[in-house]
Amino acid sequence: MLLNFVDELRAAGIPASLKEHLVLLEALDKDVIEQTPEAFYYLSRATFVKDEGLLDRFDQVFQKVFKGIFTDYGQQPVEIPEDWLKKVAERYFSEEEMEKIKSLGSWDEIMDTLKKRLEEQQKRHQGGNKWIGTSGTSPFGHSGYNPEGIRIGGEGQHGRAIKVWEKREFANLDNTRELGTRNIKVALRRLRRFAREGAAEELDLDETIRGTAKQGWLDLHMRPERHNAVKVLLFLDVGGSMDPYIRLVEELFSAATSEFKNMEFFYFHNCLYEGVWKDNRRRWSQRTPTWDILHKYGHDYKVIFVGDASMSPYEISHPGGSVEHMNDEAGVVWLNRVMQTYPATVWLNPTAERQWDYSSSTRMIREIIGDAMFPLTLDGLDAAMKELTRKKG
Repeated sequence: MLLNFVDELRAAGIPASLKEHLVLLEALDKDVIEQTPEAFYYLSRATFVKDEGLLDRFDQVFQKVFKGIFTDYGQQPVEIPEDWLKKVAERYFSEEEMEKIKSLGSWDEIMDTLKKRLEEQQKRHQGGNKWIGTSGTSPFGHSGYNPEGIRIGGEGQHGRAIKVWEKREFANLDNTRELGTRNIKVALRRLRRFAREGAAEELDLDETIRGTAKQGWLDLHMRPERHNAVKVLLFLDVGGSMDPYIRLVEELFSAATSEFKNMEFFYFHNCLYEGVWKDNRRRWSQRTPTWDILHKYGHDYKVIFVGDASMSPYEISHPGGSVEHMNDEAGVVWLNRVMQTYPATVWLNPTAERQWDYSSSTRMIREIIGDAMFPLTLDGLDAAMKELTRKKG
């Protein structure tokens, strides 16, 4: 099985050598890990993956070869009785039915009502418009419809939930995807700025010719090499409504990794809050505080957000509005902090520009970043790079 594992890794474009295979076997023979699927996963990943951009490919191969033995990367499931959340039947609502369903009102009213339901409810419920359950019009549960509710378990259908109470796992983006990146690289090159840095190790041909002609003997002149001086912070929205755009964003990610040598990337979901992460599999256990980023990277960094800006307005405007956790400060607070720290900030949106005005959250994000939102197209990239070049960090 392990030899098959190596073959599958190679087929997926992950360089897996015989030496690494022997290292893995030796580690297993010496019992350097606990005998659990999770420990084996992390050991094999540390052995074979040398580039974090290949983590998603590795995960896909691991699941294919060892299907069924590893299903939980760490986030604990919510403490809600599982039998309440079993899907008994699908119910589809007509437009007339949907229009009749009224929202509970403000964010605080919705959260207060949920708290009361959790205290009062004693059993599973299907249908209806009050209790936490399935296939109804209640603001709490799943597989039904409410224009402004909290989805507990199940899968989203209408995209109207203002909070999601469930376990979610996102995949990392692949920074080696090559198809379609050529034109993106050309657009990104507008942002590049070169400076000569380091020791004088490169031959300066013009000065050497000029000095030789003047002195009458070979007069060598050296100079520092030219390096791309642009520094980029890339924030990537992953999961949920961004899933349809994975391939497009991967191509952008791959091109940016190639073009910008001084680039740092972080993941977020929907809106920026107090923490971001590098690895979607460890996003609950290994987070980077956003404050640390604002203090670590200088004002000369160019910031690029990539996301569809599609979310509940509460996620931007209210503390506790995050779809996944109880955030102490509203998303708008963190976005404003980024704007104040990094004047050169743009937002790339993969959704069609003609749809932006139909989304209240998109309009809010666009206003916060000073109208510096651009479509994730070649023309949009070109315009975004011009905007970043114009703004000085």
